[in-house]
Amino acid sequence: MEARMKNPAFVLPEVTNGFQAIFKGIYAGGVPQELLEIVSLRASQINGCSACVHSHVHNLKKSGESDERVGNVAAWREAPYYSDVERAALTLAEAVTRLADRSGDAVADDVWDKVADHFDDKQLSAIILTIAMTNFFNRINATIKEPAGAVWG
Repeated sequence: MEARMKNPAFVLPEVTNGFQAIFKGIYAGGVPQELLEIVSLRASQINGCSACVHSHVHNLKKSGESDERVGNVAAWREAPYYSDVERAALTLAEAVTRLADRSGDAVADDVWDKVADHFDDKQLSAIILTIAMTNFFNRINATIKEPAGAVWG
């Protein structure tokens, strides 16, 4: 399977420089890379972005995450492998990714309060931006039908 076109971020290379700057800022937010990958994996699962799911699974495995933790992200509520901190971040990832599923308050106060109990403003910023960027890339990849395992660039 081939993508419909080359990834737009590589068609317009100036855009890639912007992404690199955004991610540099995100990584300076003090959130462990593995947590950001878990959050990104969950958003990508919800959005059905096979290229992004593949990428986040690969990154998590490369960082040493267990098969149980990687393989159960979609069922994190029922799985015993995640801390309260991770559960709060996953709850936020689902709320932000599913904005259209809610009427009124897209991210409910109880979701916000739970995540804010675990993270400071810099960390929250890193998590929110990670979720937003993941959703952004999911939409690009879904549009161009980027296949799982594709080599970008």
